[in-house]
Amino acid sequence: MESGEPDGGTEQSRGAKKRAAGEREEEEEEAEEEESSSDGRGRREAPWTPGRGRLKPGLGSHFDMESQRTSVLHRVVSFAPDPLPARQYDTKTSEPISFYLSNLEELLAWKTTSDDTFNVATEPLAQRQPPLDSHRPRTLVCHDMKGGYLEDRFIQGTEVADPYVFYHWRYIDIFVYFSHHAVTIPPVVWTNAAHCNGVLMLGTFITEWTEGGKMCESFLAGEAEAYQAVAKQLAEMARFFCFDGWLVNIENSLSVSAARNLPHFLRYLTDQVHRLVPGGQVIWYDSILRTGELRWQNELNGNNKVYFDVCDGFFTNYNWKEEHLLRTRELADDRRIDVYVGVDVFGRGDVVSGGFDTNKSLRMIREQGLSVAIFAPGWVYEHLGSEDFLNNEDKFWALLSELLPVHSVGSLPFCTNFNLGMGKRHFVKGQERRAEPWYNLSAQEIQPIYINQTMPNGAWLRTRCCLQDAWSGGSSLLLEGTIPTDVYHVTARLFSFQVPAPPRVFLLLIYKQASRAVSFVPQFTTRRQLTSTCPPNPKPPSPAEPERHNPSPLLTPPPHIAQFLKGCGQHGKHGWQSRCYQLELQNCFLDELSITLSRRQPGQDELSFACRLGKIWVLDAAGLRTLSPTALASLALPIDVAHVHWHRASAGWLSLSLTLRWIYPSSKANRFRVHYRSGACASGPEPPLILIGEAHAPLYRVTELKVPEAQESSSCRLEFLVEPVPKNGLQLDPAMWGKLAFVYSDPKLPSTTNSDTL
Repeated sequence: MESGEPDGGTEQSRGAKKRAAGEREEEEEEAEEEESSSDGRGRREAPWTPGRGRLKPGLGSHFDMESQRTSVLHRVVSFAPDPLPARQYDTKTSEPISFYLSNLEELLAWKTTSDDTFNVATEPLAQRQPPLDSHRPRTLVCHDMKGGYLEDRFIQGTEVADPYVFYHWRYIDIFVYFSHHAVTIPPVVWTNAAHCNGVLMLGTFITEWTEGGKMCESFLAGEAEAYQAVAKQLAEMARFFCFDGWLVNIENSLSVSAARNLPHFLRYLTDQVHRLVPGGQVIWYDSILRTGELRWQNELNGNNKVYFDVCDGFFTNYNWKEEHLLRTRELADDRRIDVYVGVDVFGRGDVVSGGFDTNKSLRMIREQGLSVAIFAPGWVYEHLGSEDFLNNEDKFWALLSELLPVHSVGSLPFCTNFNLGMGKRHFVKGQERRAEPWYNLSAQEIQPIYINQTMPNGAWLRTRCCLQDAWSGGSSLLLEGTIPTDVYHVTARLFSFQVPAPPRVFLLLIYKQASRAVSFVPQFTTRRQLTSTCPPNPKPPSPAEPERHNPSPLLTPPPHIAQFLKGCGQHGKHGWQSRCYQLELQNCFLDELSITLSRRQPGQDELSFACRLGKIWVLDAAGLRTLSPTALASLALPIDVAHVHWHRASAGWLSLSLTLRWIYPSSKANRFRVHYRSGACASGPEPPLILIGEAHAPLYRVTELKVPEAQESSSCRLEFLVEPVPKNGLQLDPAMWGKLAFVYSDPKLPSTTNSDTL
């Protein structure tokens, strides 16, 4: 398996300055975050749990309760060296980073520590339909870009203009994060983004060249205990970090004894992954023959089928022709969808096609009923550049779309603000709150189906990401196009559903409309159950045909619905408006959600339009009680502190870095806003509340926070507040936030009761 380019990552400015430090919080701001689904797979919570009322033994810290939800901690400033593990933290800023393992020794020595917690994915795998084990061909994407672990390694995000981002999740089933390191653990930001969109995430276990051969001999050529130890570690990593399995890529020749044990290793690894990771997958790459010889076959055949028989899938090499596909289909038989035919988008070697012609290869694969593995689609970014990346990315996937069946949303409630996990600016409730670029894929929300089509009647319609304006985060969804002469309306498909329809559905929209000559209305399609009908229809369609429904607008949303739309009325600030609809259904399935755009007045001229969607909710009326603010949990105490580092910033100022940890049920929220009040060293008015950043796990590393230096005769006080951002998009009352009062003093200040030093 090849790599597009050598490692070309560049450093970007990071630390507290990259976030929203200095932005004053307004009291009327509320959290508007996504609705995501639980996967129900029994995956573990974050592995670190603080002690009851205290830090872990040995840290010497003492908590008092200033109020019901406030912890108080006193520290004496110390500049003594206290290095963090270089594997899990950036050596320059001490920010948490994702990591890989380079050799077998590191793999076998790996044990979980509290410092690994930042790398545990918190986004459960969203329910999707059809499930992965259905009988339709699948689509796998293998991401390979400049050696991996670029800006995406910064778990809490970074400042970078025009980064690479993937967002056409509706078309794919499995995402593999690939690099040439021995054990590629997917960066947690990628796992969170994939799971949010119902896509499995796999890491890569690779050996290659001379060193790879030595590594394989050391664990494959001997007794079973050796390869079993490796398999157990790999499976445990997938379980602990909450990703979904492994691509196994052995690209070096093996001795006879190692080749004999390789199928046993692969079977044992597959069994262990299935045991520890519900729904997990192990996929083998076409490289080694059953004799141990390194020779790519570009097909499934008798020389390599022994590996296919003991794992979940087979990823072929790229230099195939039609006859390879025919032989593969015949040999795979009823497991043909478990064969992923490799397509290198860079078009290297003797391949059918690549680049914008990748659809030619894909069509041949689909004609044989086989799955596809699209390798290095980052070609769009690497080859064509970042300047027009989003347009080129949409073009690439549009050319493939007719051959890529979408997977559907599988549960309610449903909510998204279309955030890509990056932006040129950052918006809160339609208002620009930060002007710097940012990048954090953990912040990506559920993505729609992106379309660009010219219709037979001459109408043109496109949906695309808009980075110029947003309701929340860094992007909105832009609907644009033209309604030609003698055409009344066009319809844009947004989401596919496969959900039993509740008796009453509420649909909430936050939008901004540029053209007043065009009106828009949402439209649901449903499919009937055979036993009865949806709303009365004088001519009921056949069971295979969808029925179309325009939900009824509610001019005054009921109170339990209006709480979702606070800050955005029917004529909201910054041009954003809100609408609420309801629809009553019976014994059917939700099928699609679309937006229909129509002329307000009949006319003969071609009419252009543009409309931005900022946020959408689809809610089951019966489940609204569980979404009320009173059903939300308070932040459990205490807020613990670890890894406190001090540095002198300038005359009279210190630089503070520390890790905050807390407890909160992941079913309620896995996103948190972290605020602070600046250091107060004397009496006076209360300092303003300032947003530091956003956590996507119940812990956050504050880095390079500039605070006033404490004088010999006094101490200073900081306040850190942790605001849970509920999955249902509601605002949690500040009284339910967690709060830490962090008091610090100069070493020369006489010791007081319960104070301590680092």
